[in-house]
Amino acid sequence: MKTQPHAINWFEIPVDDFDRAKMFYSRIFDYEMPEMQMGPARMGMFIFDQASGNVGGAIVKVDDFLPSRDGTLAYLNGGEDLTAILMRVEDAGGRVLLGKTQITPEIGYYATFLDSEGNKVALHSPK
Repeated sequence: MKTQPHAINWFEIPVDDFDRAKMFYSRIFDYEMPEMQMGPARMGMFIFDQASGNVGGAIVKVDDFLPSRDGTLAYLNGGEDLTAILMRVEDAGGRVLLGKTQITPEIGYYATFLDSEGNKVALHSPK
C-alpha cells in the first residue's frame, strides 16, 4: 500500500441531542458551528481549511450512531495553546478528564474531556 499524507480523512462524533452538542462545541471553540443535512444525518461541521487538503470532521445525529466514552479517541486541534478551549469545557456542559499535559517538548500538549453527549474527546496543541 502506498503511504498516505494523512492517517485520517474525516471523523464523526456521535451525539444524542444535536442542539445541545452543537452549543457545546460552538462554545468551547468560540464559533458558530455550521450545520447541514446529509441523508438521514444531521451534521455540525468543525471549521477546517479543506482547500489546503486538511482533515475535517463533524458532530453527527443519526439513529444508529451512539455516543460513548469507550472506543476510538479523536484528537481535535486545540490551536496554538489548548488552554483557552479547555477552560470553556465545563461551563459548556462537559467535564475535563485530564488537564493540559505535556507529551514531549517537540510534540506538545494534550488534554481529554467528556463532551455534552458523553463522548471522550482529546485536544492537542504545540504549546
